[in-house]
Amino acid sequence: MKSVRAIIQTKKILFAVSATICLMLTCMYAMAQDGNAGINEANTKVRSYFAAGTNLMYAVGAIVGLIGAVKVYQKWNSGDPDTGKVAAAWFGSCVFLVIVATVIRSFFGV
Repeated sequence: MKSVRAIIQTKKILFAVSATICLMLTCMYAMAQDGNAGINEANTKVRSYFAAGTNLMYAVGAIVGLIGAVKVYQKWNSGDPDTGKVAAAWFGSCVFLVIVATVIRSFFGV
């Protein structure tokens, strides 16, 4: 059988926990924002990253193009018969990156 002191101690702890939960819920309700405002803020932040993202894709395309040019030049000098196929693959990947960056920019209206 529990002592009276242990029962009182347990009730105090339960009261403190329930009061803390109620206070937290009240604070969360007071700090809640409108859902549309949050969506609009996220939209503007994501749109602000598009210019940097497309510039990054252009830079990656340029680097891939330089690497591809060096690899194609090496294959051409060594006399490999599949130089044309490798050149088309590297050139296609560079064009793809540039087109994707342009399409994303125009698709999202940025």
